[in-house]
Amino acid sequence: MLRSNTPTLRNTAAMLALAVALASANAHAETAMETAEAGGLVEITVTAQKQESNLQKTPIAMSVVGAVDLQNRSVQSIADLADGAIPSLRIAPFYSRSSAITVGIRGIVPFDANQPSRDSGVGVYIDGVYLGRSQGLGAALYDIERIEVLKGPQGTLFGRNATGGAVSIVTRKPSGELKFRQTVGLRNYDGYTSETHIDLPKFANLSLKFDGIVTKRDGTINNPMAGEDDFNSYDRRGLHVRALWEPTDNFSADYGFDISYDATTPYYVQLLSLKPGFSTGSTLAQVQPTRTKIADIGTLQQESIGKTHGHMLQLDWNPLESLEVRSISSYRKLTQSQWDNGAGAHSKPAVGGKTFSRYSLADLAQEQYSQELQLLGSLPQLTYVAGLYYYHEKGEDSAWAPDTLKWNADPNTGYSVLPSLSAGAATAFPDRLSTAKAKSFAAFGQATWTPPVLNDALHLTVGARYTHDKKSGVLLQVSGALPIRPVIGEGVVPFSFSSSRVDPAFTLAFDATDDIHAYAKWGQAYRAGGANSRSLTYRAFDPEKVQTIEAGLKTEFFDDHARINLAAYETRYKNMQVDFNATLVGSNRTTIETVNTPTTAKIKGIEVDASLNPLPGVTLSASYAYTDSKLPKVTNPFAAVPTPEQIYLVYTPKHAFSTSLDFEQPLGFGTFRMHLDANGATGYHALSNDPVKTDKSFIVNGRISIGDIDLTNSTNLQLSLWSRNMFDEEHTFLLNSTGYRSGATVAGQVGIFNEPRTYGVDATIRF
Repeated sequence: MLRSNTPTLRNTAAMLALAVALASANAHAETAMETAEAGGLVEITVTAQKQESNLQKTPIAMSVVGAVDLQNRSVQSIADLADGAIPSLRIAPFYSRSSAITVGIRGIVPFDANQPSRDSGVGVYIDGVYLGRSQGLGAALYDIERIEVLKGPQGTLFGRNATGGAVSIVTRKPSGELKFRQTVGLRNYDGYTSETHIDLPKFANLSLKFDGIVTKRDGTINNPMAGEDDFNSYDRRGLHVRALWEPTDNFSADYGFDISYDATTPYYVQLLSLKPGFSTGSTLAQVQPTRTKIADIGTLQQESIGKTHGHMLQLDWNPLESLEVRSISSYRKLTQSQWDNGAGAHSKPAVGGKTFSRYSLADLAQEQYSQELQLLGSLPQLTYVAGLYYYHEKGEDSAWAPDTLKWNADPNTGYSVLPSLSAGAATAFPDRLSTAKAKSFAAFGQATWTPPVLNDALHLTVGARYTHDKKSGVLLQVSGALPIRPVIGEGVVPFSFSSSRVDPAFTLAFDATDDIHAYAKWGQAYRAGGANSRSLTYRAFDPEKVQTIEAGLKTEFFDDHARINLAAYETRYKNMQVDFNATLVGSNRTTIETVNTPTTAKIKGIEVDASLNPLPGVTLSASYAYTDSKLPKVTNPFAAVPTPEQIYLVYTPKHAFSTSLDFEQPLGFGTFRMHLDANGATGYHALSNDPVKTDKSFIVNGRISIGDIDLTNSTNLQLSLWSRNMFDEEHTFLLNSTGYRSGATVAGQVGIFNEPRTYGVDATIRF
């Protein structure tokens, strides 16, 4: 195995960095899916409106990342897109846990959606199937054809929990031809990967495809405690099977099964600074203002393990050339354990004889099934989609947070490991326990009318979705005791929630020329209501909703060698679900309550995507997102003295950009390819109630390869060198200015740094 200090790889990475840095002096770029060809930029086909369409003619602000670009950026999980590859898309862990992924678009970034009774604000789909939990989203990606990021509310076609937008992951279907692709690679931090993709020849009208992946890496920050896992490691494995049956020309059945194992350790939470007059209480616990390579205090730490599996069946029937009937059925199951000792010595200042190193343990189990029926068709001057949708989910979670270490009488002399987890626990396991279930039914329709005027250049799209939600659950334990409901008192506390609503959308599009397309749209979506399992009361809160007005322009020119897309929008964010620290009257127990704000927030932004093919084999691209918000002050109704507090959008920089350069040159024995991307953003608020912002960021990734090396008449080889964060830039992606406390007094800041430079070599054989 290769460690980060291996001379050969280190020197190779330095040469790679120099080569791509020199190339970057002349270029900017963003998406390598648009691989340059002599004929111009490649046409991109999307399914954002449930039917295939040209990206440039689809009146939706969206970004598409294709298979080539995912490879060039060394993306193996959605979590790898956190570097800002798509400026409007923000991805982050839940605090220090890599086992739960937060996904947001255009400022709609729910921070604590990893409870079974709460939902996200961005819908994540794989092959048309909604993934209901933030746990499991970090699993390894299989053979991806493209990822479509739909920006802005998608309430009509994608339904609930798509207030910020939707992320649609599309995997490759079986080809029906014999194909084989094997990739093996070595990484620093003792990492390695293996990907296998097999297509079998069609037989009896049946095509089969198999995808397997194993990718592993040790931690990037050492844990000094012997025998315990390091921080920020991963071990991901998965298998995907796809079967496509096509007995006739007008009917097909597409079945998919996937199973994955995702083991991770948390990020390390560093003590960044102390206020004057405060100390850590021990010379062993250190202030670490820059990204460290080793934790100051060794802690108990083991992997958080997520296991998922799912089934998908899509039936397509074309009774007429202009009519398609589609059915998508799915079942998915998830279990996730979470072992988070990322804060270590920074959970509290050192005091002789006192326990510390809070170990946050949490388990979640969830299963879901869904059924969607779609009717897609076209008439003269009219295209339409209509459907019915049903979703059912149930889950349960438990949590516990015992201390694991104890300071000596003199904290400067050391500490000891407690004999058991219960020895450092203020309460018995579990500290929190809840169950929840949800049912949702929807009927939707959308039609686009092209009136016979202006040479069919005008298009009016009208859509609406009716949804009925029903949720319920039981809070069995919170803060180590029975929950509390006012008047009722202590005991098992249920919650129930029911809501019906209609979410409409309107779009007016105009084709000024074959290469210039303008649109204006208004749309609405909502995030479902629920309850907070961290609360003392488990009382239900209502849905939050957004309404967005947007104008866009999509253009191509220079004979399809250049492309610029623009979008500007304003969003009204109503009934926001806001969390408050709360101490219930008559109790000394403090926890978190969620309420809907009575006022409206506003978010406005501008997005630009551009690509240029100036020469054969060269593609330059750039993307930029400007996001500004005006959020009201809200009053904490649970405070002893209710006072208006300012809240902030989280993980949302005001300015963000991504650029890239792709170069391809045939050689006598193969093809040379080079990719470089640079991604940057201004600082942002990591917590909704924290006025201090994180650092600005600038991440550069690169890859060079020689491919199409003939081994035999039908087999070829590709060799690649790559690096992520090749200049080893460091910035805090999470900062908590109230995270280090001495009693009830803020003593300092804590934060989490981005990953250091990673690099590796890959070899791919295909036939």
